[in-house]
Amino acid sequence: MIDLTIPKKKRLYIPQNLEMKWDKLEPILKELLERPIAHVHDLEQWLKDKSELEAALEEDFAWRYIKMSCDTANEELVKDFQYFATEIEPKISPIANQLNQKFNDSPYIDELDQEKYFVFIRAIRKAIEIYREENVELLTKLQVTQQKYQSITGAMSVSINGQEYTLEQASNFIKDPNREIRQQAWETIQQRRLLDKDELNTLFDDLIAMRHQVALNAGFENYRDYMFQALGRFDYTPKDCYHFAEAIEKQIVPILKAQAEKRATALGLETLKPWDMEVSTTGKPALKPFRDGKELIDKSIDCFNAINPKLGQMLSVMKANDLFDVESRKGKAPGGYNYPLAETGAPFIFMNSANSLRDLTTMVHEGGHAVHTFLTAQLELNDFKHCPSEVAELASMSMELISMDNWQIYFDKEEDLIRAKREQLLDVLKTLPWVAVIDQFQHWIYTNPLHTSTDREEAFKQIYSRFGAAFADWSGLETEFGNAWQKQLHLFEVPFYYIEYAIAQLGAIAIWKNYKENPEKAMQQYLSALSLGYSKPINEIYETAGIKFDFSLSYVEELASFVADELQKLG
Repeated sequence: MIDLTIPKKKRLYIPQNLEMKWDKLEPILKELLERPIAHVHDLEQWLKDKSELEAALEEDFAWRYIKMSCDTANEELVKDFQYFATEIEPKISPIANQLNQKFNDSPYIDELDQEKYFVFIRAIRKAIEIYREENVELLTKLQVTQQKYQSITGAMSVSINGQEYTLEQASNFIKDPNREIRQQAWETIQQRRLLDKDELNTLFDDLIAMRHQVALNAGFENYRDYMFQALGRFDYTPKDCYHFAEAIEKQIVPILKAQAEKRATALGLETLKPWDMEVSTTGKPALKPFRDGKELIDKSIDCFNAINPKLGQMLSVMKANDLFDVESRKGKAPGGYNYPLAETGAPFIFMNSANSLRDLTTMVHEGGHAVHTFLTAQLELNDFKHCPSEVAELASMSMELISMDNWQIYFDKEEDLIRAKREQLLDVLKTLPWVAVIDQFQHWIYTNPLHTSTDREEAFKQIYSRFGAAFADWSGLETEFGNAWQKQLHLFEVPFYYIEYAIAQLGAIAIWKNYKENPEKAMQQYLSALSLGYSKPINEIYETAGIKFDFSLSYVEELASFVADELQKLG
C-alpha cells in the first residue's frame, strides 16, 4: 500500500499554530534582527530559522492566491489576498532588507561553504543593491492593481448556440472542421475580448506608470533594466534577448511558414485566416484525450507512472490531498499554474480544462513543475527552492516532450496518437516566435514608457508581423490583430517573465533529444538537475541535465532541425 499522506514538517523555530497577523509576526522578525551571532554555526542556524518563517509566510500567501484565483467573484477571498498584500508584505519588506543587511555584514559570511552558498549570497547582495524604501508602497499597490486582470478576464464568457461558455471552453469550436462554425466562434470570442479592451488598456497604462516609477526610484533608466536585475538575470543581457529573437526569426519562422503553406493546401484554402490555424488538416474533429477533469488527472498519473513510478506517486499524493483544480468555469481566473506550497513541500495545480489536447499538454507541463517542487522540498533553505524561470520552465517543458512516449494512455487509436504528437511538436516550434513577440514587445513597452495605447498597438502589430503573425492573414481584422496581446496574462501580472519559456524550450528539446537516444540516462540527468533547485548557477544546472545553456543562432538551428526531422518521421 503506497502512503499518499504528506508528512507535516515540524516547526523548530516558529510556533506550530502561528497566526499570520502582524502583531504575531513582528516579535519573531525582531528576534531575528536582534539575535547575536558569535560563530559561523550561529549564522547557519539563523539562516535556517529565517527560512522556516519565510516558508510559512509563502505558503500562507500561496493559499490566499490559489483560493482567490479559483473563485475571483468571491469578495471575501479577494479581501484575504489583499490583506496579506497590503497589511503584511509592506511591513515585512523593510525588515527583510534589514535581515539581508545583517547577513551581508556578518564577519562569519566568509566562513560559510562558498560553493554551497554562492548563488544565495549573490542574490542577497543584488536584493540589497536595488532595494528602496520608497518602492515598498508602490510594489504593494502594484501587487493589488495587477490582480484586477484576473477579475476582468475571469468574468468573460460567451454564448454559442444558446449555451454559455468560458473563453477556454469556447475555443474548442475554433478546432471544428466546419469553417463557418470556427469563424463564428473566433469572432464571438474576439468581440467579447474587445468589450473590455479599453478597461484593460487603462489598467495596463496604470501598471506601466507605477513600474516605471519603481525603476526610477531604484536608480534605473527604465523598468526593463530594473527587472533584469530584480529577476537575477546574471547569465544574459537585454542584448542577448535581441540576438535570440533574431535567431528565432531566421531559423524557426521559415519552418512554420512552410508548415502554414502545407496547412492551406491541405484545407483547400488560398489564404489562412486566424480561425484556420487550430483545426486539424485531417478533416477530423479536434482530439479528445479525456472526458473530464477527473479522467485527465487519472490518466496523467498513469502516464507519469509509466515514465517513472516515483513521478506517478507524486501526482497520486496531490490527488489524494485535493491539490488540483482543473475544470474551467465562470468566475475562475484564466490560465494555469503550479503553485509550490513552501512549507508542505507539495504543489497545487490550477488550470482551465476544456477537454482538449492543449489541456493535456498543460497538465503534463504543470506536472513537470510539480515534480520539481517535490524534488526540491528537502533542500536546506527556502531560498534554495526559488528557481529562476529558465530552470523552472526547463522542468515543465521537458516533461511535455518526455511524456509523449506514453501518450497512448490518452489515445486509443494510433492515428490519433500520431496526430497528437505532430500537433505538440508544431506547438513547440510555435512557442518560440510567440515568446519572442511578447519579449520584444515588453522591451519596447518599458524603454518607451510614455507611449499611448495607440502607440502600443502599432508597436505590437509591427513586432507580431516580424515573427509571422501566427502565419495567418489578418486583413479586415486590424482591431483584433492589434489587441491580441491583451490575452497574455504575463504582461499584466508577471512582467518580463516570458523569454524564459523560449530559453527553456530549447533546453527541453535538447533533453528530449538525449531521452530518445538513452531514456534512462537522460531521465536521471533531468531529475538530478531538478533536485539542485537554485543551489548552483543556471549553466551548471543545465550541464547537470546533460545540455547546454545556449541560445545562439547555431544552437537554435541544430535543435530546430532535430524537431523538423521528428515531424517528418510522423508524416
